[in-house]
Amino acid sequence: MPVTTTILLSASLLALPTAVTANTADAASDDHAAVRAAVLDYVEGIYEVTPERIERSVHPELAKVGWGRDAEGNYNESPMTQQQLVDLAGSYNKDGRIPADAPKEIEVYDVLDKTASVKLTAAWGIDYMHLVKLDGRWMIRNVIWQSHPPQE
Repeated sequence: MPVTTTILLSASLLALPTAVTANTADAASDDHAAVRAAVLDYVEGIYEVTPERIERSVHPELAKVGWGRDAEGNYNESPMTQQQLVDLAGSYNKDGRIPADAPKEIEVYDVLDKTASVKLTAAWGIDYMHLVKLDGRWMIRNVIWQSHPPQE
């Protein structure tokens, strides 16, 4: 092999891992942003009374359960389907019960190629979510939540 060909081949082989790493990093960044966008659809769908955002971001077979506090401070279990969440988003904040500056802190814990894990702090409490990537789209599949703990 001529020296020029050997140098070009060596340079190409050295650049290959960098190109693969860059593409992987770009895909991971895109997935991270898409996971965040799905969670934003979820919280803003409720805050802004836009149930279509819930339909877009929440898997039809959603498994959601939470523990909300009643007036006496007791926790009560509350399971919910995707359709119940869509219905809730269409009515929960119609009267402006959620303030404009309500929290919507999204902490993305982990994003893999098919699954992701996220914590959302919202007006109603803390949601821990699992998302799944289906046909190139991230959707919320599982949610476990509770009201904000009592302040002592």
